[in-house]
Amino acid sequence: MSRVLVLNCGSSSVKYRLYDGDTVHDKGTVERVGEPGGGPADHETAVREILDRVDLAGLAGVGHRVVHGGRRFSEPVLVDDAVFAAIEELVPLAPLHNPANLAGIRVARAALPGVPQVAVFDTAFHHTLPEAAATYAIDRDTAERYGIRRYGFHGTSHAYVSRRTAELLGRPYDQVRTITLHLGNGASACAVDGGRSVATSMGMSPLEGLVMGTRSGDLDPAIVFHLRREAGMGVDEIDDLLNHRSGLLGLSGVNDMREVLARRAAGDRAATLAFDVYRRRITGYVGAYYALLGRVDAVTFTAGVGEHSADVRAAALAGLDRLGISVDPARNAGSGDRVISPDGAEVSVCVVGTDEEREIARETRAVVGATG
Repeated sequence: MSRVLVLNCGSSSVKYRLYDGDTVHDKGTVERVGEPGGGPADHETAVREILDRVDLAGLAGVGHRVVHGGRRFSEPVLVDDAVFAAIEELVPLAPLHNPANLAGIRVARAALPGVPQVAVFDTAFHHTLPEAAATYAIDRDTAERYGIRRYGFHGTSHAYVSRRTAELLGRPYDQVRTITLHLGNGASACAVDGGRSVATSMGMSPLEGLVMGTRSGDLDPAIVFHLRREAGMGVDEIDDLLNHRSGLLGLSGVNDMREVLARRAAGDRAATLAFDVYRRRITGYVGAYYALLGRVDAVTFTAGVGEHSADVRAAALAGLDRLGISVDPARNAGSGDRVISPDGAEVSVCVVGTDEEREIARETRAVVGATG
């Protein structure tokens, strides 16, 4: 029951970790999948390479990250033919990710026929959203027919980070209200009340919400109509614009926050504006989620930018002192999982390194144990 292999198939990479209990025995990342320049031709080839190099003896299960579980999957599940087919049906909701996730499952099922395969869904953590939080104000029949609702993403990360925050504060998870900020190339905010997601910034797709590396985040939907009518842009071209040529990249020319900060420090006006738009959006979500929760015990930063950029953390929470939220500069400059707010602060500000693979391994063991 202790050995679990985790496969995290992204749009152009495959991460893997082999756990024995809480100990990582092997890990790695296969990058540039399907891209020119020497990477594996596709995800199936990449997963086969991983399975050939990893010690697979005594596996209790294989845990797979699946981005979109739609309305059907509210928790991790053992994969059988029916589950596999259901994930395939959800491809239109996550065309860049679910096919890659399915490729990993397909190869692992064929190579390890006696080993349970478990699908862990990014959207599952957000199935606790209140109906009013998950519902868009459009025609109900149209929404129902086409599956239009807020699903939310980064759920595995928000689940791990909110639980780890409670541990950091030495408090029971079911009694802590946390705003988690997953700030990487993709970015999302989540309000977690006693282990339950009650609000999250990403919506039907990962495009909504915070400003990201290449995604716009929130914008007036009429912009899409305007671009179609006035610029003659097609649906695919607008999709590419908003998902791949917007966000920090669209505003400053680079999508790496480190480069944005360097250009800002050198006086670059585009980078300065990009940073201001980015941090202002975060501040707005923190304030909104504070109002929704009524009481906040912690605001926690995670993922690449959230964990490593003291400048972003300080700027995103600047001016929130009246809400009991502030950052201690010396603590903010440190490293590792920690509290960075001053002693006695009404709201703890924390930094936690996310570990989606460890969370997937934990949930895989729970499913295998329940079905074994």
